[in-house]
Amino acid sequence: MSPKQPVTKGESYIIEIAGLGHSGEGVGRYRDFTVFVPSALPGEMVRATVHEVKKNYAKARLEKVLAPSADRAEPRCGVYDRCGGCQLQHLSYEVQLAVKRQQVVDAVHRIGKLSGVVVHPTLGAAHPWHYRNKMQFPVGMADGKIAVGCFAPGTHRIVDTDDCLIQQAANNDIARQVRRMIQDLGLEPYDEATGRGVIRHVLGRVGTATGEAMAVLVTATPTLPKRDRVVAALREKVPGLVSIVHNINPQRTNIILGDRTVTLWGRDTITDRLGKFSFEISALSFFQVNTAQAAVLYGKAVEYAGLTGEETVIDAYCGTGTITLFLAERAAKVYGIEVVESAIRDARRNAAANGIANTEFLVGDAVEVMPRLYTQGVRPHAVVVDPPRAGCAPAVLDTFVRMNPERIVYVSCNPASLARDLAFLADRGYAVREIQPVDMFPHTAHVECVALIERK
Repeated sequence: MSPKQPVTKGESYIIEIAGLGHSGEGVGRYRDFTVFVPSALPGEMVRATVHEVKKNYAKARLEKVLAPSADRAEPRCGVYDRCGGCQLQHLSYEVQLAVKRQQVVDAVHRIGKLSGVVVHPTLGAAHPWHYRNKMQFPVGMADGKIAVGCFAPGTHRIVDTDDCLIQQAANNDIARQVRRMIQDLGLEPYDEATGRGVIRHVLGRVGTATGEAMAVLVTATPTLPKRDRVVAALREKVPGLVSIVHNINPQRTNIILGDRTVTLWGRDTITDRLGKFSFEISALSFFQVNTAQAAVLYGKAVEYAGLTGEETVIDAYCGTGTITLFLAERAAKVYGIEVVESAIRDARRNAAANGIANTEFLVGDAVEVMPRLYTQGVRPHAVVVDPPRAGCAPAVLDTFVRMNPERIVYVSCNPASLARDLAFLADRGYAVREIQPVDMFPHTAHVECVALIERK
């Protein structure tokens, strides 16, 4: 402990919590030194034991809430205190929405240095439980037993989860049956430390509108032992199951899925609907995990695009074409650009299946494809962008500016990178008008946003 570090690892302290961090942890100060305390809430006085000390901050484990917040809620999940899947079950849902809006406000002001931007109240989920249509749980051993569930926070220790309250029921059925099946059939769970074993992950995908379910078993081995018995066990116990898939990932890596996928039984895909559109979803397809809230998010993006049916639109990170189809319903022409070739194949198939003829999907980097479209005479009214969590590279944003659209609609899963990119655009002749946060992931610290940016 030094004058700048008034706390010692292993010691307990009384800490007043002033706010929440970006991962949902309580942020307090002890003798003007920042201490992060997961599961603590603003306004609370807590006793916490420090387990990590850095130069400018410490991390502590909550021992007791001495003065609870009026916003504190009783977590519904029995393993919430150990599991890393959720971070905010101990906070009332109404306040979760307010906290997520404040995350956006703070990022816009502190990182973007922007003022006068309207940030609307967060659009909450009508059903904030059992919303995830996609599950991906690691499989291993914990306390001498087979464990299927989420990792404990900051570790690769699996917390065995029997009924995840943010997963669709069919995904929980799949996880339970895989756990039982591994036990009954004597299959060997994967050991991350040694690289030995067979079953390393189980994935579930559910069509929220159709009830169709897919089970995906990821193995470290090229073959699945007792394959026929595995298929029979899953078919018997999982309602709505229409597909069983085997994915092979022999690499010593944290990446879940490998390159080889084999359908063991049933179809290669399940079907789901997003708004009025149907989508075929494979084991590898990208599809928003909260179907109901994705429709809300995409509806807001279309609204911000300001379409009357006469416009040309570019969807710069189109993925499998979900937002593209929503835009195409209101535009004259939509160009979808995506660097992943398999996603473009999915996008073209989705457009054809839904009878959408005014889209054109192009494989490549937006930095290269958009200038080529410009030389061909394409003049977009709006550019819609839904980038990865890291946001857009400056070259991509500069390409948007050179295309000179009237509007840019920015869909983001990270307020920090959003704010950085908004500042870039604001310096180049665009004004940030408003931002709509949408709660895609209730009971977690994540928030999605749609920002409306207009040419000055």
